[in-house]
Amino acid sequence: MTIIALSHAAAAADPTLAAWLAGTGLRCAMIAAETPRERGDIRILHVDEIAHATHRDVLIALEEGAPLLTRAAAGRPASIRFGFADMAFGHALIAELVRPAGRPACGEPDSARFLSLAAKIAGSDATALVLGETGTGKEGVARFIHASSPRADKPFVAVNCAALPETMLEAMLFGHQKGSFTGASGASEGLFRAAEGGSLLLDEVAELPLALQAKLLRALQEREVLPVGATKPVAVDVRVIAAGNRDLAVEVAEGRFRADLYWRLNVMPLTLRPLSSRRLDVRAIAATLILRHTAAGDAVAWPTAEALAVLMAHDWPGNVRELENVLQRALLLREGERIEAHDLSIASAPSITMPAAAVASNVVEIVPQSVRLAEIAKSLQAKAIAEALAATGGHRLRAAERLGISERTLRYRLADMRAAA
Repeated sequence: MTIIALSHAAAAADPTLAAWLAGTGLRCAMIAAETPRERGDIRILHVDEIAHATHRDVLIALEEGAPLLTRAAAGRPASIRFGFADMAFGHALIAELVRPAGRPACGEPDSARFLSLAAKIAGSDATALVLGETGTGKEGVARFIHASSPRADKPFVAVNCAALPETMLEAMLFGHQKGSFTGASGASEGLFRAAEGGSLLLDEVAELPLALQAKLLRALQEREVLPVGATKPVAVDVRVIAAGNRDLAVEVAEGRFRADLYWRLNVMPLTLRPLSSRRLDVRAIAATLILRHTAAGDAVAWPTAEALAVLMAHDWPGNVRELENVLQRALLLREGERIEAHDLSIASAPSITMPAAAVASNVVEIVPQSVRLAEIAKSLQAKAIAEALAATGGHRLRAAERLGISERTLRYRLADMRAAA
């Protein structure tokens, strides 16, 4: 558990702050403001203790009225002021300001325990398997594992196995020799060797074709890769973290994933729950996203208590990605200084079975006249794919069947959507 220094005066002003931070995995150690600080420490002090503060500290004050967050700048510490009505989001912002770099934001005690387990796993070189719905933060967990490991000063390389053409995957992962295939005008070391000494994230690992799964298994077992066109393997020192949104045990049972590779990857399994079952995480992640999308020097728009209640009550089928979209829209389109409940455009995607006339009517109403027909078609296609994936729990094969296309076609459509995002 990360330890945060909290002054006696700050704790007296906000008696519930230490308990909230402890629930997020940030334990408070009580200090006097005048105590010499350790190098790199971030302290939470009362606003009246500014004489003892440095630019790394956070000054807090509980006062009724409009809440205010002033971020650190020009050598001055960050300061935050809020009253009782805004205390919940104020605590989330404080946790965000003192959260160690690389540690995912969380508000749920269960999520804090999850991160504690991930940190323990990081201490070993065992292969980790991170599973969860699309948009739950699997890459963030993988980066946290890397940052918490002895390999933290070495490269972290991430590859989405679903976003690369099947014909290129082997060369991308293991490298290739010059002239080994058409278009190979030069040699490439591949992603395994690019991550030498560090960590390689294989996201959407269930999308690997069976033939390539066998070669991945050998790379994991022998700790060596055979570049395309080469005759001798090359030793590699890489910690592999695999991730996916499918139940790999089901994929094995249905013959789409090798059982031996599954057991090789499933050494240290971690499963991320959907955001709908992590209500306090919504608050913490919202604080992260609002700060991320507020330019330095701009005033931070606080959500009202009513808006925060709306955010925490929503089911978030799109998980963190959906939450980020909603908050970005609210920040851009809000009418006042704060994010009100009516600023949150939270709605379900339109049904793909909607009559054609109704679809056309909706398009005329919401799409600017300058948008071309092809762009309208792409928009409707993206919505249909999102709904199919949500209805099948992210299972690509069943979503493809629902849409009447092949799984490979769906994979390419998703890759196009990511590239256009």
